[in-house]
Amino acid sequence: MNYEVFDAVISPKAHLDLLSKAEVGRLLDTSKGGLYTLFRNCSLAVLSSDIDLDDGKELLERYKSFSIRILQEERGIKLELKNAPAHAFVDGKMIRGINEHLFAVLRDVIYVNDKIKDNPRLSFDTSEGITNAVFHILRNANILIPRFEPNLVLCWGGHSISRNEYEYAKEVGYQMGLRGLDICTGCGPGAMKGPMKGAAIGHAKQRITNGQYLGITEPGIIAAEPPNPIVSDLVIMPDIEKRLEAFVRTGHAIVVFPGGVGTAEEILYLLGILLHPDNAEIPFPLIFSGPAAAEDYFKEIDYFIGQTLGEEAQNLYKIIIDDPVKVAQEMKRGVIDIKEHRESTGDAYYYNWMLKIDKTFQEPFVPTHENMRDLQLDMGQDKHHLAANLRRVFSGIVAGNVKDEGIRAIEEHGLFEINGDLIIMELIDSLLASFVGQHRMKIASKEYKPCYRIVKNIAA
Repeated sequence: MNYEVFDAVISPKAHLDLLSKAEVGRLLDTSKGGLYTLFRNCSLAVLSSDIDLDDGKELLERYKSFSIRILQEERGIKLELKNAPAHAFVDGKMIRGINEHLFAVLRDVIYVNDKIKDNPRLSFDTSEGITNAVFHILRNANILIPRFEPNLVLCWGGHSISRNEYEYAKEVGYQMGLRGLDICTGCGPGAMKGPMKGAAIGHAKQRITNGQYLGITEPGIIAAEPPNPIVSDLVIMPDIEKRLEAFVRTGHAIVVFPGGVGTAEEILYLLGILLHPDNAEIPFPLIFSGPAAAEDYFKEIDYFIGQTLGEEAQNLYKIIIDDPVKVAQEMKRGVIDIKEHRESTGDAYYYNWMLKIDKTFQEPFVPTHENMRDLQLDMGQDKHHLAANLRRVFSGIVAGNVKDEGIRAIEEHGLFEINGDLIIMELIDSLLASFVGQHRMKIASKEYKPCYRIVKNIAA
């Protein structure tokens, strides 16, 4: 099938207008290890905003002929696009938000390669080095604003949600926007777009002109979840683990909407961190919320958490069903508590330095078949370590569902095998089956084909 494409030369509207010759050379390097493929694929994802597709492999194959080239001129740089998705343009001109996102990709790819990698002061070999690297990437993107009081609410949830759930997420965003709260999401569609759209309306009614709609993504997921049009600030982190750390370091409170395996991954990541003994006294408001029809979904999530991580983990969140106003009020109270705690401890408003993140949660997990098989999934470990390994299970399934490399690995080597304690396997199997039954795995196809197989071969 042929898709309409467009050629253009564009100038930056924001973010970046100067590059050295060496930087341009690295971006145009198509050899193995060169930056061009990374830059090209992330740029294609940005140009594909609002496409009803969550298959990274299919997107890259759909626009195989797309190319992007940097033009260095005396007054700065321009980007030359060939065979770009036509819907990124209106009457021959690129949509301004997409233009900004393209140059944000360029900014972050350059910065991570030139200033973060191989920098001994920001070593990825230590927990402190990783946290500092995340800070520097966000600061370079002008995300960290010292003068503002805490007001950034993270909104997590699925891209493949019902219209009813989307409208609910938008209403919650609206109620939070009326209360002056800003929004951060994973920048994609569904439960990531809804809160931003609602908050934008709430901000407009309150005449708030500097509202923030922050989207944080990473190269592996951006093709499956292209930035939605509401995102005002886009940041590309190097991998999923640094993306998750960026979320919890910058955000002040979290609302979780209905979702699938990606949402389960985010929940387990946060709970695993909050279960660490060093974080026992650090407040982090966390609410699970959805319309009345999503009540069973959250009951299943709550049951899974209770059976694997225990009551201590369940006490870290509240479940509020079908009450957007209450959710917004709780979030507003929560960020006030955060402000008081940061003032009393001397921690920064804009970056949660005090939060202890174990290196287990920071190390990149590559979901190969071998790594998925070797995950430690048993009850005989600390709860925060079990949460880390459960998070990796769902991270691997996300890769197999929607990421280009993951989809290709499944096609070549077959299904991922997940094995561990019988009780844990049955709980994972039941939760994943509920996601499939509720059509929470994919939006591109009504019939979901699993990328995993549960192996129940170890006695509890």
